[in-house]
Amino acid sequence: MEEVLISINSIILTTSLLIKTKWAKGVKEGTDVTGGQGSDSNLTQLSHPRGVIVNLLGKVYVADYSNHRVRPWYNGAIQGSVIVGRNGQGTQPNQLNPSEGLSFDRYGNLYVTDRINNRVQRFNVKTS
Repeated sequence: MEEVLISINSIILTTSLLIKTKWAKGVKEGTDVTGGQGSDSNLTQLSHPRGVIVNLLGKVYVADYSNHRVRPWYNGAIQGSVIVGRNGQGTQPNQLNPSEGLSFDRYGNLYVTDRINNRVQRFNVKTS
């Protein structure tokens, strides 16, 4: 297990199996909330997810590490979209290499660790 985020009613965790799993308190089996379709770059799949954060509305944001992007997923969605890193791997301000950790500040700015570029980038994204 690489990372654990505890929310009020559940635990979201990243596993080495390339899926995100949500467990309610006291439950011994998880439910996939993103990915789980194998490793690739299409919008139904993730490639080595590393970071995850959930906003107050339950929207899950995933650092899609090997695809160098950040993807939001709505509860029950079949596929996610891309909000950060749409321009592939690189060193430009609109690129990541690769995406890893995620955090929001109280103003809704998304902070992304950009591992190989040795930087943390801030993006103004809507969290709704």
